[in-house]
Amino acid sequence: MVETKIKNQVIEVTIWATGVLQDAEGRDTANCIAAAAAQEGKHVQAFDNYVDLPDRVNVPVRKYARISSEEIQEKYLYENDHPNIVVLVEPSLIKGYNILRGMPEGGILILNTDRDPEELLKFVPNKELLRAIATVDAKVDEKIVDDFMDIEGASAKTLGRGIGAVLAGAVAKVSGEYTLESLKKVVQNKEGAQKGYDSVKIKQL
Repeated sequence: MVETKIKNQVIEVTIWATGVLQDAEGRDTANCIAAAAAQEGKHVQAFDNYVDLPDRVNVPVRKYARISSEEIQEKYLYENDHPNIVVLVEPSLIKGYNILRGMPEGGILILNTDRDPEELLKFVPNKELLRAIATVDAKVDEKIVDDFMDIEGASAKTLGRGIGAVLAGAVAKVSGEYTLESLKKVVQNKEGAQKGYDSVKIKQL
């Protein structure tokens, strides 16, 4: 975990993925994050960006989660304008997109890749906003992915079946906004959650 938690009242988490191929995985990651935080009595939201076009292959899409110790007033704002945590399901989106747009100083970036954080830092726009960059190899068994991609959205039964559990495990470790134990209570892929927590590489800035 990085040295201190984010101190904003509402923590905004933005997940970037690519349309069709990763739409369900991005949504599942947001739902895992929100469900884990809810286990600790926090107020949460998880939702899609309805401006994006997930029905087009490889078009960038965004999914969102929000976490707060108090009731969230921004119930009808359907984009995160000031993300504190950004997660890239598709790491190549680091090139060509202002993925940290609107981030206040002291943010966190987590990428789904087996590369080291130092390798990727040079590609990050506005890197001075970050207090930590982290990478985690979120690959899971291909059969799990195939089964998961047949499911539209995520229900309580299927939550955290694919790579969402791994990425949410990494978010737990880097941000400290919820515990691994809370995450394991809500995800199906508990080994994946543990993997994300244990194997994430963190570079503090």
